[in-house]
Amino acid sequence: MNFSDIFARVVALTGGTALLMRRLTEGSHEPAWGSSPAIPVAKPQGSIPTLKMPTARGWTEGQTPVAAPGLTVNAYFLCRQYRWPGRLPLHGRCEPDYHAGTKARGVQARRTLDAEPAAQPRWAEALHRGRLVQQYRREWHVRRGRPSPIHEFDLASGQIRIFAGGLRHAVGMAWEPETGALWTVVNERDGLGDETPPDYLTSVRDGGFYDWPYCYWGQTADDRVPQDPAAVAKAITPDYALGGHTASLGLCWLPAGTLPGFPDGMATGQHGSWNRSKLSGYKVVFVPFANGRPVGPPRDILTGFLAPDERVSYERPVGMTIDPDGSLLVADDVGNVLWRVTGKRQR
Repeated sequence: MNFSDIFARVVALTGGTALLMRRLTEGSHEPAWGSSPAIPVAKPQGSIPTLKMPTARGWTEGQTPVAAPGLTVNAYFLCRQYRWPGRLPLHGRCEPDYHAGTKARGVQARRTLDAEPAAQPRWAEALHRGRLVQQYRREWHVRRGRPSPIHEFDLASGQIRIFAGGLRHAVGMAWEPETGALWTVVNERDGLGDETPPDYLTSVRDGGFYDWPYCYWGQTADDRVPQDPAAVAKAITPDYALGGHTASLGLCWLPAGTLPGFPDGMATGQHGSWNRSKLSGYKVVFVPFANGRPVGPPRDILTGFLAPDERVSYERPVGMTIDPDGSLLVADDVGNVLWRVTGKRQR
């Protein structure tokens, strides 16, 4: 046994012991979801954080995610380390070759191009009222202490400004069409407990400040960092909690009827937790909307990405988009498959 194997076992044993002790002393909590979540009091984990990650195995032949009742899922095509599906800025159509089995071996996507030579790229999904809004996430997997603002780039003037700040790890973004509001999903801080604080889905106000790094879920102070009372006082409470450490990354607006039985709402791909005693995430969930706001409990779209014993993950879903044929496409950066979700065919 080499040194790295010994080190890995020592880390696993230490982390496992700490995890067991926290389960015995802290107990379990209800998932922090919805517009008014019950968020447990923070319990800093000290120098030995809770560390629990399943082995990323990928899918076996014939295995698929589990679609919600009334839905079906199949492999669209293979794609290595693919996170963010989107429409190509070219006219044409995609003609994937389908193979039996979820591994979809040898699947190829053929692109039939019929664009005119002078055709301009269409970036309709990235633009809104003449502006490009993007999240700024420089070096997030290295330096998690930096602020995370969303920037606005004005196409006419070429000017860039901070649209909103205090968003620790804002990832997917989507426009809600009824009000025209921008929405995003945010990955909150670690080391304070299984459900503390929850990741969240929120509308993004122009000029708004959303808590990082001074506080969370509005104005609950994080006393691990030097405080700024003025910043805390203006922190905006997020709209909808998505559970602790779910790592909600992708975000997509789903108009009513995109999936049978689903109203208007947002879908998000939850990449999955590592900093909690019982794993969370590892699924695609839907948050229903009415009058431009989240309403009611979430609904699962795809599950089955995590083994029952939590030792293995078959997939970690991320981004998604609506295909021109109306189906929902979901990217998987572990199973290396782009999944296609539709309604079940009537016999």
